[in-house]
Amino acid sequence: MEMANLIDMLLMFIAAGFGWWTNNTTKEMKRLEILLTKTREEYATRMELRDDMQQVMAALHRVEDKLDNLLSKK
Repeated sequence: MEMANLIDMLLMFIAAGFGWWTNNTTKEMKRLEILLTKTREEYATRMELRDDMQQVMAALHRVEDKLDNLLSKK
């Protein structure tokens, strides 16, 4: 083989590798964009979080009251 053919083959492999890498990077970026969009849609809003926290705190207060009643009977 001549040196020109070897150089052409080397450049072809480099170009193919770069094309493969670019393709995979583009696919991964699209996948991450979809996941980011999905994550934004599924996160709770501040109002939802506040309502949930109020329900949790109310449940904890009920448990605390029951413990106080139980301890005061002894």
